[in-house]
Amino acid sequence: MEQTQQQIRFSEASLKKIEEMKTRYPEGRQKSALLPVLHLAQNEFDGWLSAPVMDYVASLLDITPIEVYEVASFYSMYNLKPVGKCMFEFCQTGPCCLNGVEELIEYTEDKLGIKVNQTTADGKFTIKAVECMGSCGTAPMAQIGTYYYENLTKEKINKIIEVFGQPDFDPFKKYDI
Repeated sequence: MEQTQQQIRFSEASLKKIEEMKTRYPEGRQKSALLPVLHLAQNEFDGWLSAPVMDYVASLLDITPIEVYEVASFYSMYNLKPVGKCMFEFCQTGPCCLNGVEELIEYTEDKLGIKVNQTTADGKFTIKAVECMGSCGTAPMAQIGTYYYENLTKEKINKIIEVFGQPDFDPFKKYDI
């Protein structure tokens, strides 16, 4: 959906949270609230940060839009385009690579018919490759929603695609895979 500045407005509850966040920092340092406000924006505005959403965040924090763009584009946890309901965030650093994550990413790409940073046509799945997620002892791993799925294998990828492809899938629930 195309978003315009007029359509974009946080819920009253979120606006209250943002005001509370801003009070945590000294006067003139409201930019310090940017990371949590971007998380709130991403959660409230369809799982991604469009330019109009980032402009709106900038106006709320009294900073320039480029300051928001710089931060949002630096961190892989912020999505700058629409993503699927199930987003595979594969760790792509040393221990995961040594334990076969590159092959698992390729396998997942083949299974879903998409590449890294793409979303399936039905909007269900997105694949991302991200930096270390601190789960080196259980490599290879991926984060989906707020949970880690560790010691991944092709069989586990198949199960994730099966379970997370269901209409009642909840990205904020931990599934036994």
